Amino acid sequence: MTMREQRGTVIPISKLSEKQKPRTAKLGRDIQARIGEQLRTMYNGFLDQPVPDRFVELLKKLEAKQEGSKPEPDGKRPEALKGEDK
Repeated sequence: MTMREQRGTVIPISKLSEKQKPRTAKLGRDIQARIGEQLRTMYNGFLDQPVPDRFVELLKKLEAKQEGSKPEPDGKRPEALKGEDK
């Protein structure tokens, strides 16, 4: 069977050659920790930003739809966002 014929069919791992078997990526704990630190540094600024008004309105509409009522334009944050203030 050629590679073209194998596409779309499931081949058991036991039938694959060593080159075809998926390899597990191995990173040391120190490298994983460093990557985590860099990602936190990069994304912490986003977590401190307020939720855009457009998203708040969409969440209000979704919550109202789930409750079976219309959203009230009272400027309050929807339940989904309460408690997320820092």
